[in-house]
Amino acid sequence: MTPSETKAIVTLSLLAAFVDGEKHERERAEIKRIAEGLSQADGVNLPTIYQDVLMKRVSLASVAGELKSAESRQLAYEMAVCMCDADGVQSEPERLFLMDVRSSLGLDASAAQFSQRAEDIAAAVPAAVATSAAATPAAPQAPDSTELDRAILNAAILNGALELLPETLSTMAIIPLQMKLVYRIGQAHGYQLDTGHIKDFLATVGVGLTSQYLEQAGRKLLGGLLGKVGGGLLGGLGKQAVSSGMSFASTYALGHVAKRYYAGGRTLSTQMLKDAFSSVVKEGQGLQTQYLPAIQERARTLDTSQVLSLVKNA
Repeated sequence: MTPSETKAIVTLSLLAAFVDGEKHERERAEIKRIAEGLSQADGVNLPTIYQDVLMKRVSLASVAGELKSAESRQLAYEMAVCMCDADGVQSEPERLFLMDVRSSLGLDASAAQFSQRAEDIAAAVPAAVATSAAATPAAPQAPDSTELDRAILNAAILNGALELLPETLSTMAIIPLQMKLVYRIGQAHGYQLDTGHIKDFLATVGVGLTSQYLEQAGRKLLGGLLGKVGGGLLGGLGKQAVSSGMSFASTYALGHVAKRYYAGGRTLSTQMLKDAFSSVVKEGQGLQTQYLPAIQERARTLDTSQVLSLVKNA
């Protein structure tokens, strides 16, 4: 893939991130932070691209013109879809935008099928996590702390394994799996959480949904891993530094901070939650090396056909 194609894919991803115009300011700030923090590669200057998108100095037509190969057009579309679905099912502006993307890139019906698969993943939170449910405490419970610790570690290993896979949908699945982990921990402490509460919790500790996907997929793309097939997995297993194992660390931290938060009756302040998350992320990064063999072994057993069932059954 050429540098201009890589740049075009990133540009289209950012266009998709902002197409619905409803991003919270903190999510916009996270996207900007990630654009500034991702290393430059192949002449791709993310801060400049970010500004070009916000200032409307780029268009879908100009981006499409840079995508010469069938592989780059397909990958660009997949990343755009996942950016739209990262924070939930597509809004009407997002759906119309993706239709325009398919048309501009000259993609066939299989592209629409990919969009439906992404929608299924975005919608696959547990039935109990209903947006109409109230996030209120039920009768006090005494959850099994050891069992919760085991669930957190297993979720972190699974998300670390998904991070190693080259497929875009595998990367996208990390977010709903994190949401389901927080739901399970809240439920264990007597809280019936809705998806709005869980999204707010993730955002409060500093985990944006769209921005997290951008960071994970962006590191893969700039590292030359995203979209590869065949030997891509083996390449990923040998190039863990491409994404620094952040999905393992962030999932581990989310789980343990959620456990502390709900066990304490949700009394931690916003700053305390942010500080706790930052601290436990560092702990998770230290543990990632220890659990890398387990992450790699889990990755070898995964394929994209399992992603939706993993999210549904977690």
